[in-house]
Amino acid sequence: MVARGLWTDGRFDPLAALEVLTRSRTHQVLWFTVWSAAVATVVTVLLGLPLTFVLYRLRLPGRRLLRALVMMPFVMPTVVVGVAFRTLLVPSGLLGALGLDGTPAAIVAAMVFFNLAVVVRTVGGMWENLDPRREQAAATLGASPWHAFRTVTLPALAPAVVSAASVVFLFCATAFGIVLTLGGLRYSTVETEIYQLTTQFLDLQAAAALSLLQLVVVTGLLVAAHRGRTSRAQALARSSAGSVARRPALRDLPQLVLAGLALLLVVAPAAALVVGSLQVGDGWGLGHYRALQTTGGDSALLVPVTEALNNSWRVAVDATLLAMVLGCLVAIVVSRTGRSRRQRRTLAVLDGVFMLPLGVSAVTLGFGFLITLNQPPLDLRSSPWLVPIAQAMVALPLVVRTLAPVLRSVDPRQRQAAASLGASPLRVLATVDLPTVWRPLLAATGFAFAVSLGEFGATSFLVRPDRPTMPVVIYQLIGRPGEANYGMALAASVVLAVLTVTVMALVERLRLGSVGAF
Repeated sequence: MVARGLWTDGRFDPLAALEVLTRSRTHQVLWFTVWSAAVATVVTVLLGLPLTFVLYRLRLPGRRLLRALVMMPFVMPTVVVGVAFRTLLVPSGLLGALGLDGTPAAIVAAMVFFNLAVVVRTVGGMWENLDPRREQAAATLGASPWHAFRTVTLPALAPAVVSAASVVFLFCATAFGIVLTLGGLRYSTVETEIYQLTTQFLDLQAAAALSLLQLVVVTGLLVAAHRGRTSRAQALARSSAGSVARRPALRDLPQLVLAGLALLLVVAPAAALVVGSLQVGDGWGLGHYRALQTTGGDSALLVPVTEALNNSWRVAVDATLLAMVLGCLVAIVVSRTGRSRRQRRTLAVLDGVFMLPLGVSAVTLGFGFLITLNQPPLDLRSSPWLVPIAQAMVALPLVVRTLAPVLRSVDPRQRQAAASLGASPLRVLATVDLPTVWRPLLAATGFAFAVSLGEFGATSFLVRPDRPTMPVVIYQLIGRPGEANYGMALAASVVLAVLTVTVMALVERLRLGSVGAF
């Protein structure tokens, strides 16, 4: 990708990349990417903080269920999120009278819907563990609830808020499926522009230049988020007393109202998607679900949706196996403590290298595979392994991030004691590490499977037309005319959403507290 962007006809030519960045079209794309992600980040934080307060500081019935409900959009594939909002905002939808279908407001709203859980989970864990005595001391000195929050609570939460905002901005700027589904060709972010330059205009040098720019910016955001998480961990370590949730009071009414609006934003698109999938003509039924066994109206698809679901399942299994094998090996290596400063630095660099897919969007990753694995000795263009390999690379950082902290928590003296008693390295791994890591290992497997099942960015570049995955088929269906095709897209979206949400619900039950959280 670097060679495509900076070398022209075998010679170093950075001016060619700069020329791409000076185009008026590129400026429009960059501006839309930045302002839409910035607005969505601000709205997400403003809605997420009151919702976090209600879910983590107030004693409400069904609080755990509400927390799980807030998590639901984040584990849904982005293409499903886009379809859900289109269902809500089309002229015949529940909010069709607002005229927001195909507008930037719809894209921003979908980004907020998708990322609200990031703020709630990132800030909530810290807010729940803040020492409440500081607020109580401020109140006894005459501070109002708002003044106490602004001068005591908010500064303590600042590292978590900054970390959450960085991650939200990152996810908004790389929301490929949402923008492509809701914006089409009218509104483009850097990711959709890379996709169009590659698939429609075959301008690989311009796509590579944009990919390099995105890599630099996204990596910077990840560094900022990492520093925020480090500060948040230090702040949590300094908490001397856990907070106790209290009953709601009259002064909590503004937070409860804003939290209610946030929950409505979470529920409405998902409900519209389910209702739309059951509406057949002027009546109700399962006709759209039964039609998943066909290729749609006017043969819109090359294969039935059920076959695409089978393809997604097989690809996800292959990608999960590959990601788990590589992820376990990497986690074992990077979790070890180096004896010297040089060894520790080498392990840190190695850890960063394998985290690179987090700093590269899935679209950029797919583009990199497209221009790399296309000639001998690694010509995988016709290989069924190309898509699983790409999806495994997308899931690999999540596997490592889930397992490495748990392995680091194992006391190295236990391994040394086992080795001194004659245990081989494999025996030490099986008797010392495995009993501690087996639940996170299952959770990491679920993470990898769910990510692979709903992956759309890299797959859209690499999938073969006769072997489409479920997200690709959903995007193809919503681009075809006809009520039958649109209804099939809704039904397929519901099926895919149920699968991914179920898998991630199992992951949440297996994960150990906050260990392995993103």
